[in-house]
Order: sequence, then C-alpha cells, then structure tokens
Amino acid sequence: MELKLKRPLAFFDLETTGVNIATDRIVEISILKVNIDNTEEVYTRRVNPLMPIPVESSMFHGIYDEDIKDAPTFKDLAKEIADFIGDSDLAGYNSNKFDVPMLMEEFLAAGVEFSLEGRSFVDVQNIFHQMEQRTLKAAYKFYCGKSLDNAHQAEDDVRATYEVLKAQLTKYENESYTDKHGQVSYPVVNDVEALHQFTNLTKPVDFAGRFVYDEQGEVCINFGKHKGRRLTDVFESEPSYYSWMQNGDFPLYTKRILEKQWNAYKNEKNTQKAPADKTVVSKPKVEEKAAKPITNDMLASLQNKFSK
Repeated sequence: MELKLKRPLAFFDLETTGVNIATDRIVEISILKVNIDNTEEVYTRRVNPLMPIPVESSMFHGIYDEDIKDAPTFKDLAKEIADFIGDSDLAGYNSNKFDVPMLMEEFLAAGVEFSLEGRSFVDVQNIFHQMEQRTLKAAYKFYCGKSLDNAHQAEDDVRATYEVLKAQLTKYENESYTDKHGQVSYPVVNDVEALHQFTNLTKPVDFAGRFVYDEQGEVCINFGKHKGRRLTDVFESEPSYYSWMQNGDFPLYTKRILEKQWNAYKNEKNTQKAPADKTVVSKPKVEEKAAKPITNDMLASLQNKFSK
C-alpha cells in the first residue's frame, strides 16, 4: 500500500553512544525520505560523537571508536541533514521518546535552526503497542483463541494466565530468539528456571526495579540522577544517599535490599581500613594504691593553690 502524503515523510533512526538524551551523542543517522509521489531518497552517515563509545553500546549497534574516528561531527553535518529533511513530517520506531528529542538536542548543540513547529510525528511503535495490546485479555485471545469474559476476576485471570503460558510453550517451541548482542537462543522452554531467566528483562535486585544488576553482576541504581551508576560508587561519593532513600517513600523490600547493600559496603570499607595482623603487647599493670582519706590540711592546701 502506498502512503497518501500531503508532504514528504522522513523515517529516521539514530545509533548513539547511549540512551541519555542530555549527555549521549549520535554515531550514525539514517533517513529514508518518502516524497509525495512515493519516490524514496536515502541519507546515511556515520558521525564522530567526540566522545568514547561505551563498549556495551558498540556491542549493540556494531559501531566502535575506530569506525568513526575520521567521520565528520554532527556539527559538520547538521546543515546538510536539516536541508535533506526539509519540511518533511517525521516518523520512526520509538521516535517520539528518543530519536526526535535526541536529534533536536544535536541540532541545538550545533547551533543549526531546525523547527518542529507544524510537523506531524508518526511513532510506529505506538501503533504496535496500542493496536496489539499487551493485556491478559488480548494475550488470551491471541494465544488461546478464546475470549476472557470475566477479566479482572481473580480466579478467571489466574486460570487464563496458566492457559496462556501453556499455549506460549507450544507456540514458541524450538523458535529462536536473538538478543541485543546477537546471541541466538531457544528460551521459551518447559523449564521454570529458564523462563525466569528470560522474563526478568532488567535483572532486578528488588521487585520494584529500583536496583538492577549490570552485566558484571554489580548492583546499580535504576532511577533518578544516579541511574546506571553502581550503588557502591554512590555510597562512596554521596554517603547521604543511603539515608535519603531509607527516609523516602520507597517500598519496604527496596529499603531492606538497600540496607543489606549498605552493610556489605561498610563491612568492606572496615576490612580495608583494618591494620595488618600485629602482635599486641600488653602494658604492665600498675599496682593501684589505696586512696588516702581527705584531711583538713589537704583541703586548706588546695584552697591556697587555686585562690586568686
């Protein structure tokens, strides 16, 4: 089906150094501009972000520092990119939350005028999520081919969930899955531990997901200004963070995990500060003499000593 367009629609995608719009940078941009007559133009360029690309990002998109060391910066390309997009509307996948604001951040940093006023924005991911709803009722219909008439009644919901899992095991038996690192596996198997590994996407430490494990198995903060930082590093640089969380409006289980991590951190610090094993030499005991009774002569002597 050809698109009915009143003006060009530019589909674009960005590969970046990370997902923080304020601090990360573009390393590749690709734009597919569909013109009003449905003819297509493509613009793809590698970009030097003027900062190292974290290895986890490189493993995701396959672009390493060596690949872009001689590439132009976004500032070098900004005018060219703005001219290519022209007055096009913009489209992408998760573009409203990430690609559009990231692109605008780069244009602003480069000092190149690029207005979003009057443009339309089509986020294909949002069409997918809204039309293919991720509710239990939708899953029951999709996997089991049946309607869940009494949705949100507890027993009906748990029975439907049980049926959906069994249907998933049948549907995805021997079906491969490729993760973001390009690793291929067959994760949907009739094994609870394997399903646990596959369905805990963020590797949460606490059920609320305030803390997660990184790829090295270290506990990291998963919210706020310290998101992505290791908890021990935050304890080191900002010890008051522990008290702030313990006194804040966080789940009790999260606070319990926090306390456990704090105690482990303090124990480690105390171990590092402990002196090397040394033989302790006991001081000889001084024989205590019985106190003499206070006499009038003693009091008179003290009075003369401290009188002005």
